[in-house]
Amino acid sequence: MHFELKSISVQSIPEALAKVERYRLLNEPVLAESICLDVLAIVPDHQQALISLLLARTDQFHSNMNARAAQEVLAQIRGDYEQAYYAGIIWERLGSARIRQGGAGAGASAYHALREAMDHYEQARKLSPSGNDDAILRWNTCARTIMQNSEIRPGPEADPSHAWVGDEADSALADL
Repeated sequence: MHFELKSISVQSIPEALAKVERYRLLNEPVLAESICLDVLAIVPDHQQALISLLLARTDQFHSNMNARAAQEVLAQIRGDYEQAYYAGIIWERLGSARIRQGGAGAGASAYHALREAMDHYEQARKLSPSGNDDAILRWNTCARTIMQNSEIRPGPEADPSHAWVGDEADSALADL
């Protein structure tokens, strides 16, 4: 079934983006994603909407680890700091989702994802504006997650990408 979607007005964008944040806080990332898509339908390069869309998509990793959808949004976000920081977010949230998913290889793939996140956060830290320590806070969270969970360890695989299962093994995550 197909419906013709209705457009929102440019004037409604600030309130729509406020709703995105509320829906994310209410753990309704699908609703947040939909609103972001409505904003982007009228202003395709709206940076706040793109960042919110990326975050809403990574909020869904617990039920659907579709990193490609988040990666597509990342490619549209401007700025070297932002690129590094949000690449780190994707990897960190994939690692967290993998921990929650459990199963064979979960610890090794989570370790790989969290270490990738830490690498991106380190790049972002070097590019961050004065007074912005967000990348340090995220790096520390990843480090604590690894240190506090004995199951999160590198696997015996020579190539860490083998630790990924399902569709993620075929995704372009290595390009992040």
